Amino acid sequence: MPLNRSQLMRITTIDRCLSNHYRKWTLQDLMDACSDALYEFEGRDEPVSRRTIQNDIALMRSEKLGYNAPIVVKDRKYYAYEDPDYSIKNIPITDEDITTLNQAMDVLKHFQIFSQFSPFSDIINRLEDHISVVAKHNIPAIDLEKNNRLKGLQYVSELYDAITHKEALRIKYKSFKRRENNPSQMIISPYLLKEYRNRWFVICYNSRVKNDISILALDRIYRIEHDKSLPFVENTFFDPIHFFDDVIGVTKSIHSKPAYITLKFDASQAPYVITKPLHSSQVVTKVYEDNSIMVKINVVMNLELERDIIGYAEHCEVIGPKILRRRIAEHLRQSAAIYNSLDRGQTK
Repeated sequence: MPLNRSQLMRITTIDRCLSNHYRKWTLQDLMDACSDALYEFEGRDEPVSRRTIQNDIALMRSEKLGYNAPIVVKDRKYYAYEDPDYSIKNIPITDEDITTLNQAMDVLKHFQIFSQFSPFSDIINRLEDHISVVAKHNIPAIDLEKNNRLKGLQYVSELYDAITHKEALRIKYKSFKRRENNPSQMIISPYLLKEYRNRWFVICYNSRVKNDISILALDRIYRIEHDKSLPFVENTFFDPIHFFDDVIGVTKSIHSKPAYITLKFDASQAPYVITKPLHSSQVVTKVYEDNSIMVKINVVMNLELERDIIGYAEHCEVIGPKILRRRIAEHLRQSAAIYNSLDRGQTK
């Protein structure tokens, strides 16, 4: 059961009071202590009501928070813990709690490239150390894909801020296709950050491109310059929530249209394709006697799709459309030519 901040502060205050055995605590005393705590930490100058404290005590006594606090009333007036050694701080963490905390920690650490998480880095480190002590081991149970040596990661937080504040940017960018050594300069209005296979991209309006969006790799950005005088172009081009629903990867134009792709996989790869679909639109349309399968997906034809298909090599055949079949066939012919030259000893 999640608690809001005020409720959590009241409960911890009640626990601190009842753990102090050198004085007796009436309901009014607990109300005053909680009111003082809320004023000190939240600036709330409002007295806590009698009913609120009674509800907090009932919640502490219950199993909803896992406390089962042994709170009793003595002399029909004074609240106390029946067990003098009890405190909600002393409740042991279960193995299930540790597993859940470790999973949460691993996910949080994955997002530390965002400067927005920097205020929590010390908390994350201390919490991780405490969990390790409690668990008496420091062996990770999950390993998320990451590569901290990738170029461009330093721009993730800066672009994130520009997106949230709708700020246009002047950047220096050099694509792999650019022949000149010097990066080109462009003005962008960033709309969305997207990660694909541990590489980051920004989807944006580019002053050099008309009637479309640009998808720029962060590892090709050489500099970001801020200029408040640059006008921000509002996103009227695409829906950030669903724009990538019909695509594998990130290569897509606002003018791109999905097509039905029919693929045949042999028996050795069929189980993998069934359990890990190429795309959410995947449907198995036929199962053959030899356990090979035919599947159909509805996606935009792009370079990432072709690379995925080529990755299956001889285990996958493109049935249609013909244009994709020809592209894959040409890729495989060129690849075969390279290996044929190796067999003939004609390497350079």
